[in-house]
Amino acid sequence: MYRQGDILLVPIPDESAPSSVRPEPRDARGRLVLAYGEATGHCHAIPGPGTLSRGFLHLPEGGRLVHEEHEAISLPKGWYRVVRQREYVPGSYRVVAD
Repeated sequence: MYRQGDILLVPIPDESAPSSVRPEPRDARGRLVLAYGEATGHCHAIPGPGTLSRGFLHLPEGGRLVHEEHEAISLPKGWYRVVRQREYVPGSYRVVAD
């Protein structure tokens, strides 16, 4: 597992990967954005090759997870489930804002 701030990437075996993928668009800088920071505008992103689809990330050649306020994390090739950290508030849960 790999954690960077409020993002957790969980490696999954190829057979657990989604059978159909609808790639999410890249941002204006060409990055796959996993989460935007609400306070700073910074984001957790994959700048290189890969596909992000409905909470799953595929890195056929490996890659790097980058953020302006964290060290970059090198990732081996493969599939990952993208998990956003949540926090409990009375009566419900919400996604943690960076």
